[in-house]
Amino acid sequence: MVGKFKRLLIGRPMKSAEIEGEKLTKLKALAVLSSDALSSVAYGTEQILIVLMAAGFAAVWYSIPISIAVLGLLLILIFSYRQTIFAYPTGGGAYIVAKDNLGVPVGLLAGGSLLVDYILTVAVSSSAGTDAITSAFPSLHDHRVLIALIMIVFLTIMNLRGVTEAASVLAVPVYLFVISIFVLIISGVIKYLSGGIHAAVPEMGTTVSNISLFLLLKAFSSGCSALTGVEAVSNAIPNFKKPAEKNAAKTLVMMGTILGAMFIGISLLAYWYGIVPNPKETVVSQIANATFGRGIIYYVIQGITALILFLAANTAYSAFPLLASMLAKDKFMPRMFMVRGDRLGFSNGIINLGILSALLVILFSGNTENLIPLYALGVFIPFTLSQLGMMMRWIKLKPSGWRTKLIINTIGMLTTLTISLIFVLTKFSHIWMVFIFLPIVIFIFYQTNRHYHNTAEQLRIDILKDKPIIKGNTIVVPIAGITQVVKQSIGYAKSVTDNVVAVYVGFTDEDIERMEKKWDEWNPGVRLIVLRSSYRSVIRPLLKFINTVEWKNSETDHITVLIPQFITKHWWQHILHNQTSLVLRTYLINQKNVIITTVPYHLKR
Repeated sequence: MVGKFKRLLIGRPMKSAEIEGEKLTKLKALAVLSSDALSSVAYGTEQILIVLMAAGFAAVWYSIPISIAVLGLLLILIFSYRQTIFAYPTGGGAYIVAKDNLGVPVGLLAGGSLLVDYILTVAVSSSAGTDAITSAFPSLHDHRVLIALIMIVFLTIMNLRGVTEAASVLAVPVYLFVISIFVLIISGVIKYLSGGIHAAVPEMGTTVSNISLFLLLKAFSSGCSALTGVEAVSNAIPNFKKPAEKNAAKTLVMMGTILGAMFIGISLLAYWYGIVPNPKETVVSQIANATFGRGIIYYVIQGITALILFLAANTAYSAFPLLASMLAKDKFMPRMFMVRGDRLGFSNGIINLGILSALLVILFSGNTENLIPLYALGVFIPFTLSQLGMMMRWIKLKPSGWRTKLIINTIGMLTTLTISLIFVLTKFSHIWMVFIFLPIVIFIFYQTNRHYHNTAEQLRIDILKDKPIIKGNTIVVPIAGITQVVKQSIGYAKSVTDNVVAVYVGFTDEDIERMEKKWDEWNPGVRLIVLRSSYRSVIRPLLKFINTVEWKNSETDHITVLIPQFITKHWWQHILHNQTSLVLRTYLINQKNVIITTVPYHLKR
């Protein structure tokens, strides 16, 4: 039943040899890996305006030079990450670059920041998509958390079905979004130039007395949230068809070009139309309403915008499992993240990402504005470390043209470092938890790594010297009565060794006397040990007896506790019986020199 349901959700298992067919073309990769960056135009301009409105409506003209500055940073990042793609064609992005050039601790800081950022990506995207829906249908505003959670579940299932299938589904809405935003921008510009808009907006260069450098820097850092997701292409190079690095570089340039054009277009329209932030209606919704009215085109744009904001989370679903598998390969995360599922994706990473992002949505009540500062800082830390790592690489290796490459990465590092510092200074009240959470994540990385190294050291043997130690076997069979289960268990035990003892724990003299009499009548050829429990506990007397046997015989015999257990035909029948055997296994598994085994007896009805 469970197997059939799993097949229905994620499809048939795929052979390992089919993995090459799961690689992405440039157009599909643009849909999967750029959806996060492209969708950020839906809220990037809005984040700038929210900050500027603190100085009044007269300050909104600053959104244009700030948007141009964001575009300049985008250009730097595209050049920088293009160099990273060719330098590290195996992928991994900031984690691999920082670890290789700046050391393991810095690499873990970059990797941990990216993992946190990808979790936030899913939470922010699903929340932002919900905001777009509730802008068009305000009656749904109170259900935004539920809507976001439904979309996270949908995306998790889609990605469990495989990269190619997810890309095929996502390509249509991503390209529809790009087309619809360009239609909106072109129509809006034509309407503005033809005099169809008469908004009273402050002139460019208008002096605003109460605006400060601090406020402008805060608005700039908020606008940089539109750049999140730029690094995803360099992280996921192994997902591209060959030649992977060339296809990845072309995809990165396409993404940067489209993102830059859409972002500046939305910023210009927002200024020309005199748009101000509204908690119940997004900036894109207001622009579409002013351009087309609340007709069919408006609802189409809002629907596609909501859809792409939801699907933007898919960038994280592509990058998080891949990065987690690399960290697991280096023994900094559990090995389960290296395992490919039935559809050849890193399914454990996909499932964990869905669960953690859903918890964030619930914790923040689906409030996008509260999540975005965390989200943006989480990506600018890896941006900075990646650029610094590339600088060190060029200085060490000095390949052909290394000075030009060094200058590009130096400019990128200084710019992203400045943005990170601006975030810390201007939004500390929103992002302080990062400085608690990231050290905890890195501590977990190190503890995981230490455990794996300790485990390997203790399990390692010298194949020339270490040989198996041959001992006898003493089998202890705990029983609660004389049944078919006990009969089968004792039969199995005697087939292994003649040194078998059955143990019964009685609560009253009557129980003990009755059990001894029945055992003598049955006479299975096994000695019965009867223990008296004055406190009605089965586990404690058994443990005490087993410890005594282990202490006396550990030098000559293996001590095996063979637990009889019957298995019910239906799962629900299991809860109708005492779980003494499971409890006993739980206690005994921690005994150093005791072997635990179970002999199952299956009931037929």
